Amino acid sequence: MGSLANESFSIELQQLDTDSDTATKQRTQWLLASPNPPSLCHEMINSVKRNVFPRGKTTKQSRNGAFFSVLKGLFPILSWGRNYKATKFKHDIMAGLTLASLCIPQSIGYANLAKLDPQYGLYTSVVPPLIYAVMGSSREIAIGPVAVVSLLLSAMVPKIVDPSVDHIAYRNLVFTATFFTGAFQAVFGLFRLGFLVDFLSHAAIVGFMGGAAIVIGLQQLKGLLGINHFTTNTDVVSVLEAVFKSLHNEPWFPLNFVLGCSFLIFILITRFIGKRNKKMFWLPAIAPLLSVVLSTLIVYLTKADQHGVKIVKHFKGGLNPSSLHQLQFNSPHIGEVAKIGLICAILALTEAIAVGRSFASIKGYHLDGNKEMVAMGCMNLVGSLTSCYIATGSFSRTAVNFSAGCETVVSNIVMAITVLISLELLTKLLYYTPLAILASIIISALPGLIDISEACHIWKVDKTDFIICIAAFLGVLFGSVEIGLLIAVGISFAKIIVGTIRPSVELQGRLPGTDIFCDITQFPVATETPGILIIRVNNASLCFANANFIRGRYNF
Repeated sequence: MGSLANESFSIELQQLDTDSDTATKQRTQWLLASPNPPSLCHEMINSVKRNVFPRGKTTKQSRNGAFFSVLKGLFPILSWGRNYKATKFKHDIMAGLTLASLCIPQSIGYANLAKLDPQYGLYTSVVPPLIYAVMGSSREIAIGPVAVVSLLLSAMVPKIVDPSVDHIAYRNLVFTATFFTGAFQAVFGLFRLGFLVDFLSHAAIVGFMGGAAIVIGLQQLKGLLGINHFTTNTDVVSVLEAVFKSLHNEPWFPLNFVLGCSFLIFILITRFIGKRNKKMFWLPAIAPLLSVVLSTLIVYLTKADQHGVKIVKHFKGGLNPSSLHQLQFNSPHIGEVAKIGLICAILALTEAIAVGRSFASIKGYHLDGNKEMVAMGCMNLVGSLTSCYIATGSFSRTAVNFSAGCETVVSNIVMAITVLISLELLTKLLYYTPLAILASIIISALPGLIDISEACHIWKVDKTDFIICIAAFLGVLFGSVEIGLLIAVGISFAKIIVGTIRPSVELQGRLPGTDIFCDITQFPVATETPGILIIRVNNASLCFANANFIRGRYNF
């Protein structure tokens, strides 16, 4: 029996040795004949698949339902729509109606800021929210025109075509820029290029938004004072110079200023009441629409338009007309329009994803940035074909939507339907709406763009980031929107490069009686290891760009 056991044991050892030799030969073969890495084309295809197809094990059932899986990946509404209940719809319809009461006057005002006819602002609040509702994953974000993107368009497109000379050509270029914006956003999402948005740092965004808010406010002096001729430049000096020249050389009608300031004070008071009493959140939301209604009635009943009050006048209603034939792909300025689309795409994505993620964290769910980019891109692509200009997530309207108790993105659908009904039935009533009211509504939304407390926090945390913040702020204020963005991105790149080439390096020492190593300058009790130099490279990895710097610093 013992001999049989020894024989079986030796046989097992021989098998193990054989298996071990076979495994070694296989590993050697894998190393010597390793497969080629996937090509760029395959990586791009896999990137698109990861965004479109849901992750999980591939089974026969999943293969049979691959088509539906693709649809669920592209249209999240198919997933959560199955569990949608009437109790949620009750909250969503109230949030959507509250949102529409704020969206209608703001959209008209932002279209005026973008130097477009007022109906285009309302068009932009119909189609893009509907597209986002079926493709987007954020439950709270409110889609529509925003002040900063409107300012970008009004600052950059007039350098190609002056809207006062050829308004139709200007509008067509805006639609074309919207198409490029959507195309860039969709490409960023499909190929997982969201990291490009991160080059616009938080500090740069804070500074840019603050400068843009002041510039937008100064631009509204045209409507608030009833000025006919105004500068196309956006810097503070040019705007103030144009205001003083107009007040001295043109007749000034103080009724515009009185009417605008009166309702501006009214809107700000309602906002103060809403902040003090959370149950009154609906009051500041409906205040802009109430201001439009009351001011329009005042102008109509008193014939104030005959006494110098500037009014909207022509206001085309109805469904969104097709703008496919208006896209200018054969324009000699197509390169400049594409550049405008790229800048607007990055800025709009930065704002929308920041807004969406901030409210998603409050509700406790994750927001996929790449899928959001695809949804934003598709809604702007479709919008450019239906007479809409660039839409994105608005922080002020999203905050109202959240406060109104929205449960899902259905609130955007309710808002879009309400705006559509207004386009069909109420546009003729807005003929006498004073431009000063639109200016006051835009001005009332600007304090939310200026975040002084965040700028102070940036100063405390990182002085270099604060320099980026101030540079973006001053660049927008005294240069232009493009200069402000260029300065912010340029300094951000410079910070990254300098941090890589000349990183912070710490000499490490051992704490007595422990195996812990730490910075000697921070912990003087730590002792160096004799004959061994231990360093820690911060903010970068050791590479060819900083190897000579580190070698020269420690002479090794």
